[in-house]
Amino acid sequence: MTTAVARKPVPQEELGPDLLERLFVCPSEKSQASFQAAISTALKALEGSAAWQKKPYSGASPEVVRKAITAMDPCPEEGRGLEAVMKDVREAILQHSVWVSHPATVAHLHCPTLVPALAAETLISATNQSMDSWDQAPAATVVEQQVVKWLGKLAGFGAGSDGVFTSGGTLSNFMGLLLARNHFCQEKLNWDVQQEGLPLESHRLRILCSQKAHFSVVQAAALLGLGESAVVAVESDERHRLDPQALARYLEVMRYERLLPFAVVATAGTTDFGSIDPLPAISELARKHGAWLHVDAAYGGALLLSERFRDRLQGLSLADSVTIDFHKLFYQPVSCGAFLVRDGALFRNIKLNVDYLNPEDEEEAGVDNLVTKSVQTTRRFDALKVFVSLQSLGRRTLASLVEYTVDLTSDVADLISATPELELAGKPELNAVVFRYRPSRVKSQERLDQLNASIRDVLWNRGMAVVGRTRVNGVRYLKFTLLNPRTTRAHVAGLLEDVRRIGRELEEANHG
Repeated sequence: MTTAVARKPVPQEELGPDLLERLFVCPSEKSQASFQAAISTALKALEGSAAWQKKPYSGASPEVVRKAITAMDPCPEEGRGLEAVMKDVREAILQHSVWVSHPATVAHLHCPTLVPALAAETLISATNQSMDSWDQAPAATVVEQQVVKWLGKLAGFGAGSDGVFTSGGTLSNFMGLLLARNHFCQEKLNWDVQQEGLPLESHRLRILCSQKAHFSVVQAAALLGLGESAVVAVESDERHRLDPQALARYLEVMRYERLLPFAVVATAGTTDFGSIDPLPAISELARKHGAWLHVDAAYGGALLLSERFRDRLQGLSLADSVTIDFHKLFYQPVSCGAFLVRDGALFRNIKLNVDYLNPEDEEEAGVDNLVTKSVQTTRRFDALKVFVSLQSLGRRTLASLVEYTVDLTSDVADLISATPELELAGKPELNAVVFRYRPSRVKSQERLDQLNASIRDVLWNRGMAVVGRTRVNGVRYLKFTLLNPRTTRAHVAGLLEDVRRIGRELEEANHG
């Protein structure tokens, strides 16, 4: 048996007279100077990276990236100083990062970040507020509530609505289905899931969503103990939107089969096509069958900012809960999302009270401890970067950024349609345009799939562009997700020409 050796705490004076002030943010001149020097060193690392100016990605292979990073000891016995570390970070990490602000980074719902938001990130990290209790984040709690209140009003919810910041769409969708399940079981089955676990009828519970809905719906069903098979994928129409007529048929069949459709998930901005489901018709069907309507507007929710495009979200105010991401078309650094619920009182179905964090007597006294509305305990003060961005730019400027990218995507779709050897998969509704290289001389579908996969690989491996990929009815397509207001029509036209040129090169190499 090993006996623990008692150790005395290291006296503060042995850490050095200035070390603690230089290591931690505190109200002293030495701390401020150390902090400013650290920020300056980080900025120099950014500015010194060759990739910052020239390419969206270095083109390095996974082996090269791994070798560069694994050569560094994660925790040396003695520190090397920030400048030396940042030099290695610049050369091994930043050099091989994807630069989201580059006009040719067009693969994912991955946005460039606003400078005011980056300034706010510094304050968020330095103050290190934790959003679970008032005594950890008093002013931060009020700011988050104010931003949530503004967002709920923007979505068309009434005074009784509420919400909470989340890490993004996956967690927000989980929360929507968590509240939906608990509410349904309480109201329809007289069963408290939080206290007693899943009811005997749980194997009959069903979630309906589009075939194009985000994978997090299926993931949430598994995490909620219902199983992936509880999710029923409803057919989409020719515009890749949930078909209300098909939804009506499924709901009627479920009624006869004594299944329990407790939630319908509509999507306002699918990942591949940016399609927006017909929300008014879906809401009517959900209400008729007693199902909770959750709208995943993680992508399309920013249209609420735009007077030109907000009508595309007609019916959003009829939802029981909504997902909106700020780290997409609100141009915030990841991670930053929000979950809204039309009736804030329903947060009671996930609320827990503990004496050391959010005691009931504080709640009775009107103290706001936001942990009661979240499945997370520790959360960052992400509302500050949204607040600073909204205050700095205003709605009109933010709306113009969104509108520009939607207009650009429409123009690019027209350009693709008019370009020989390219085929458009469908008219875009938001910022995603899906297409493929399809020269008339290539007849084999298998060969076309190989060509499009190879085109994307070449663009990536040469560091020319970060382009998305997907499948439509089993056929391989390329995808541009045009979130970046710095991307111009000329940029995209040049990239499309690269696609055609590389396609021809690959064809010639194959025949050669």
